[in-house]
Amino acid sequence: MYSEDDINAAVDAGALSADAAASFRAYMTRVRNLPRGSEEDFRLIDSFNDIFVAIGIVILLVAVGAIGQAIAGAIVPVPNYSEIWGNNAYPSQAEIDAYYAARELQDSVQMALAGLFVAIAAWPLSEFFTRKRRMALPSILLLLAFVGGAFFAVLGTGTALALDGNDRIGALMVSFAALIGAGAAFLHWRRFMVPITIAAGVAGVAGTVIALILAAIGPDNIEENVVYALVFVAGLAVFAFAMRWDISDRERTTRRSDVAFWLHLLAAPMIAHPVFALLGVTGGDNPGIGAAFGVLAVYVVFGLLALIVDRRALLVSALAYVLFALTFLFQEFGAVELNFALTALVIGSALLSLSAFWQPIRRSVVGVLPKDLQAKLPTTVETAPARTATG
Repeated sequence: MYSEDDINAAVDAGALSADAAASFRAYMTRVRNLPRGSEEDFRLIDSFNDIFVAIGIVILLVAVGAIGQAIAGAIVPVPNYSEIWGNNAYPSQAEIDAYYAARELQDSVQMALAGLFVAIAAWPLSEFFTRKRRMALPSILLLLAFVGGAFFAVLGTGTALALDGNDRIGALMVSFAALIGAGAAFLHWRRFMVPITIAAGVAGVAGTVIALILAAIGPDNIEENVVYALVFVAGLAVFAFAMRWDISDRERTTRRSDVAFWLHLLAAPMIAHPVFALLGVTGGDNPGIGAAFGVLAVYVVFGLLALIVDRRALLVSALAYVLFALTFLFQEFGAVELNFALTALVIGSALLSLSAFWQPIRRSVVGVLPKDLQAKLPTTVETAPARTATG
């Protein structure tokens, strides 16, 4: 399997002419009756070797993190009070407080060293498996390990330095750690340019802003719906940023489209979950008939939006809530024994039909939009022109 990035690299290296690359894309569009960009190419593995390497990376990073935790345990030991107190003695409150304080300090240092060791180990591995070998799945794992390691290293350090802090200080530490994670993603992008990196950095920025707002208001004074609202607004901002990358590559033949794919994948749950939480379908209880129909209406809106921008992330993120709502509705209207089967039948048929007729439906939806807006959206089968590869 070859991605658009590989085709563009072949053009840049002179192994493939720009006209040949454009002809290949046009040919695949005619054969499949679907623009290549509309397929949302998601290159995760090229061969079983990718899985083999990914397993090795996970095992190695787990071992490195465990070594960091062991070193932290030796640096900050927890007193074994069971030997001091004996079987029949009762500890004083001061001894109990000292024990739990030592445990919290050790946990913080373990988090910091484990994260630091994982981040340090992930960088040289990225030099080989990402920069040299260009392996997709290992590159994603290494990026997450580097950014996540940096985040937990800073968070663990901050926790160790402020064990007696309140919730406001805790929110500030989370915001600073998220900011460092975003900075780590930026460094990784500058060096390796893995498409998911931008999404990781944006997630860090979003986490920083939300945590700062919570710290300013005070975590104890914030209701759950306020947090949902903040996440929803952040999701809309991420979606707008994803569309900016999408608009810059309407035919989806460059790395910019891959970056937009991951940003849409990040924005989708940030938008979907707060909406359905406010409708009352995330608590596990019966949502009520009104809320269930509301879920279906929102999913239709998500479907129209997915067709317009030619991205399916919103539909996937909201799927679990629709299954829950439909199951509830079938049960309410008497189909108790077949509620799950009917739900699966309806959703499965709808998704397959939408996939089979995605382009005709999309052309109908996009066709009613203003011309200026259509000019910024991904191309359709009829309007997709042949073009030369660009970086």
